[in-house]
Amino acid sequence: MLVVTLVAFLATAALAAVDILSDLGEGATGAHVLTETGILAAGLVGAGFAARRLVSTLGRARVAVREAHFLAGQLEARSEEAARWRKQASDLIAGLGVAIDEQFERWKLSPAEKEVGLLLLKGLSHREVADVRSVSEDTARQQARALYRKAGLSGRHDLAAFFLEDLMLPADIVRPVTSEDVNS
Repeated sequence: MLVVTLVAFLATAALAAVDILSDLGEGATGAHVLTETGILAAGLVGAGFAARRLVSTLGRARVAVREAHFLAGQLEARSEEAARWRKQASDLIAGLGVAIDEQFERWKLSPAEKEVGLLLLKGLSHREVADVRSVSEDTARQQARALYRKAGLSGRHDLAAFFLEDLMLPADIVRPVTSEDVNS
């Protein structure tokens, strides 16, 4: 749009300049030449403003492109880092998945409650759990409450803490699993 505006102002100025030269050769009145000179000036001023705006917009676009390339590089680096971590931790993650599933079995959770539990552990809200499972939010909440009741937990934070609490401690501080932990 700025290019079109710039071209329109330049065309106006050029046509006004041609008309002034033609009028001077034909002996037009001073008032007429002065009016067309005003049109020429307005065209040049408008073209100047449009050109300035175009240069500014192009500068911002160049900055945005550089930033997009930088962010794409960062995203690629983070994706590679995440893939490396997943590869290094795949056995541990698989083991954790098995351990979670075994604990869900000990709690005698239904398949729906197990799925809700996994989604809650991944950090999804009740609304998101409902959307993923194609159920109402009330159903997702009821299944979460049933999970908490069967597990003897007070809510999603206790659920996450049950499985992840020891992961946050350095290896030499991790407390041993007791029979109370296994039977709960």
